[in-house]
Amino acid sequence: MLRSPGLEPIDYLLIGHITLDQTPEGDRLGGTALYSALTACALGLRVGLVTAWGEEQPVPQHENLQVLNLECEHSTTFRLDYGATGRTLTLRQRAPDLALFHIPELWRSTPLVHLGPVANEVDSGLVRAFPDALMCLTPQGWLRGWDSAGRVHRSAWPEADFALRHSQAVVISREDARSEQIEAFSYAASLLAVTDGHQPGTLYANGEELSFAPPQVEELDPTGAGDIFAAAFFTRLLAQEPPLAAARFAAGLAADSVSRRGLDGIPHSDLNLERSAS
Repeated sequence: MLRSPGLEPIDYLLIGHITLDQTPEGDRLGGTALYSALTACALGLRVGLVTAWGEEQPVPQHENLQVLNLECEHSTTFRLDYGATGRTLTLRQRAPDLALFHIPELWRSTPLVHLGPVANEVDSGLVRAFPDALMCLTPQGWLRGWDSAGRVHRSAWPEADFALRHSQAVVISREDARSEQIEAFSYAASLLAVTDGHQPGTLYANGEELSFAPPQVEELDPTGAGDIFAAAFFTRLLAQEPPLAAARFAAGLAADSVSRRGLDGIPHSDLNLERSAS
């Protein structure tokens, strides 16, 4: 059942699974939905998160955050393994799908909607359900497939053209898609930011291809950096900041995050945000 406490209006609606990540250091919460939601909260927005997770661990509380949870037995659970070729994911459990009827009426008029799937759990048709909102996507979870053992791999995204053409801003990592997919996405999306870890990212906007470089920092844990970038980027776009300036600001916050582990990488509300944007 969906728990619906006394709700308040929000500025930023996020739809996606909070995950349980099994890491060499132990289990911890993760997922685009959680990292992006807490980042938007730190940036001063009132955030509503619609998710499905097993509540194995408590979600960090924030005065700007409201969470509606479709209660389930298990969270979407990934095992994270690290080796010479980078990180590999294994899907161990998957929580239920999320659809329009899970979204409370009060939150359907929010000015910014962020669809953030991690395991193809969000209905891509939701891009047409909020005609007055800034529709933002992080399609990582629509680009994932998994084999019978749960090993996650890149996958085709049949609804890509439809979803991208009904969105206003999209963020993707180069590790999430093949080069030819990213090229196709750049034509379909009106605004596409492609991040590339500590390497310069690329912004495709109004027929232009622009570069933005994150600050160089000593990396401790890159988990969640792309989700932090996305929330910061979308938040600045909502404030009508030019896309390149928004991308540079977001890259600064994302770079700052990798010097800390897990959810400790979330920016704090008292962070010197202008310093991060420089």
